[in-house]
Amino acid sequence: MSGAAQAADWAPSARTWIGFGAMVFGMFMAILDIQIVSASLAEIQAGLSASADEVSWVQTSYLIAEIVMIPLSGWLSRLLSTRILFVGSALGFTLASFACAFSTNLEMMILFRALQGFIGGAMIPTVFATAFGVFPPRQRALTGTVVGLTATLAPTIGPTLGGWLTQALSWHWLFLINVPFGILVAAGVWMLLDIDKPNWKLRGSFDWTGMVLMAGFLGSLEYVLEEGNQKDWFADSTIVIFAAISAISSVLFVWRMLSRPEPLVDLRAFANANFAFGSVFSFVTGVGLYGSVYVLPLFLGRVRGYDSLQIGETLFVAGVAQFFAAPLVANLTAKLDMRLMLAFGLALFGFSLWDLAALSSQSAFWEMFWPQVLRGFALMFIMVPISQIALATLPPQQVKNASGLFNLMRNLGGAVGLAMINLVATERFAFHMLHLREQVGWAHGEANRVLAMLTQAFARQPGIDATGAALKKLMQLTQQQALALAYNDVLVLMALAFIVPLPLLFFLARPKASGAPVEAH
Repeated sequence: MSGAAQAADWAPSARTWIGFGAMVFGMFMAILDIQIVSASLAEIQAGLSASADEVSWVQTSYLIAEIVMIPLSGWLSRLLSTRILFVGSALGFTLASFACAFSTNLEMMILFRALQGFIGGAMIPTVFATAFGVFPPRQRALTGTVVGLTATLAPTIGPTLGGWLTQALSWHWLFLINVPFGILVAAGVWMLLDIDKPNWKLRGSFDWTGMVLMAGFLGSLEYVLEEGNQKDWFADSTIVIFAAISAISSVLFVWRMLSRPEPLVDLRAFANANFAFGSVFSFVTGVGLYGSVYVLPLFLGRVRGYDSLQIGETLFVAGVAQFFAAPLVANLTAKLDMRLMLAFGLALFGFSLWDLAALSSQSAFWEMFWPQVLRGFALMFIMVPISQIALATLPPQQVKNASGLFNLMRNLGGAVGLAMINLVATERFAFHMLHLREQVGWAHGEANRVLAMLTQAFARQPGIDATGAALKKLMQLTQQQALALAYNDVLVLMALAFIVPLPLLFFLARPKASGAPVEAH
């Protein structure tokens, strides 16, 4: 029987499906933990007696460590086998989560969050590779939808779940909740899946120099992107040093990976046009996926004054929309050209951000409802086709490694997107404050009328300097509106990031069915 016929006849067992489901849930946990702390940083800051600047490292340390592990996972899965790597990753992630919950100071928390991100990061690309290596092409619409829904839903509902856990219990449960589920995931995968065998011969070929160069390149880049805006970019000597380390390491890393017969990360996958351009779209998706989940909590917290639970409840709409879109996308994937689906998803996501870019200091749940619904639908029309387009045309032996690179591009897109968001928001806030201050000067009648109303209201409260309190309140209102306008500018730029790359779709070939998958044991 030909390879194509074998692929068509192959039907994974129920045992394989259940084991794959356990892997998907493990990936969900790893991605969820990037954003689960975002709505609860204030509570973690208070619990660890940290400053507002310092507590951001609770999120940054996880991202830096994860971004280093993701491309390394391809080599590790060949060495250890998919099952051993995934189970070890799940157990290490669980243990690090337990340690995070009982951290007593910021230094301990940063250390254990870095371990959590590094060890747990291997679960993400391993699931993508398994979806393509174990299941036949006719079932990849379903597996692609499941993986795509999980990869996009986790960061979307992260603030919601995190806010609820913090309000109902405490911030410690952001990490403790991983413990029972992590153990179940590891046990399920170990008992149900045996996809491939380890290749212990690779032990002697581990490229420690390449590992150091990759860590220097990606880790330093992530540090520069995360801290650059806060430290005024290249005006700070630390940023200059890390930028130089990243630049030099990147050149040496690429040279080393291309010159070795058994590279730690095989960059030759980028020679495939579908994978190369698919990775560009994965990068853009990361900008929107992580950027939107970052900007909206900032707006709701700083402008609307919402607590972590209220922020989570407001953002939950996009996650619900993704659930409803998933079966529709799975059905359409088998019938439509996935390049058209991807074009529709990118355009719809861009439109949803543009539609959302009309925020004011009064915007709340219903003003944000439909743009979030569109954003949720759009994410499914992006994630499912893009993974098929990028990975389905590669030879089976390249999929493990390419899956790591594909996921790395999405995370890098998120890191670059967050850095640009912070930069643009800071610059545009200063711009809008300058112009709004002109509008609330003494020469403007409307400003004097509002000031008089505020003064009169404060005058009814005994022991308060009514004029001073009114001026302070007017300044707060001005800052709120300037912040809202700055976030609107950010959303418009993010919308453009989805529209501008659309012509690249013409360079994509329609994915064709590949060979028979590797049977799980």
